[in-house]
Amino acid sequence: MKTILTTASLLALASSLASISVEAADLAQAPIYYKAPPMEPFNPWMIRLRVLGVLPDTAGSSVNVAGAPPLSSPASGLSISDQAVPELDITYFFTKNVAAELILGVSRHHISGTGTLNGLDIGKVWLLPPTLTLQYHFTDFGPLKPYIGAGINYTAFFNQSAANTSLAGLAVTDLHIGNQFGAAVQFGFDYMLDRHWGLNFDVKKLWLRPEYSATVNNAIAVTGRANIDPWLVSGGITYKF
Repeated sequence: MKTILTTASLLALASSLASISVEAADLAQAPIYYKAPPMEPFNPWMIRLRVLGVLPDTAGSSVNVAGAPPLSSPASGLSISDQAVPELDITYFFTKNVAAELILGVSRHHISGTGTLNGLDIGKVWLLPPTLTLQYHFTDFGPLKPYIGAGINYTAFFNQSAANTSLAGLAVTDLHIGNQFGAAVQFGFDYMLDRHWGLNFDVKKLWLRPEYSATVNNAIAVTGRANIDPWLVSGGITYKF
């Protein structure tokens, strides 16, 4: 009887050990879960403060004098001065790749004659050229974030003033340039120094060809088209919220 009990006890003990071993094996194979790192919230806003160079390309501007055959460059045309100004742009990201950018700034330009009008001081004008573009940002180059874009520009001309300066008996006594819509394309890049701060370089081309009218010697009416078509070249600081 003792032998039978001892054998039964041994069998029970073996069974218990086997069960514990199986449970231990199951525990060892169970996956271990770690707490995921917190995800940084996606903020869609970015701003840039830049120095903007406005570089007009006035080739092909026309000058039409009332009662005379139309004149065009290089026989007679316009020259508009370059200008460098501070500029602010605001960018909103719809996704990490697609964004819209609005640039804001004003610039003051001096207009003079070319060709047969060479040296004639025509006047001065301020430009407000807000430009809205839709952009695609490439995100596969580490801290370098290149982008391309296209959109629309609306340029308002204000504080226009005729020169009233005589040259060979001619003086522009009145000047008016009409506001104008135009197309815009751009390319550029941000180089991010950290999560928030970076450096930016940007180039835009605008097609801007407003109509203008002027008066010479308070009597002669002059009209035409000013092919401004500026390049906007800028560089500055990026801040990503």
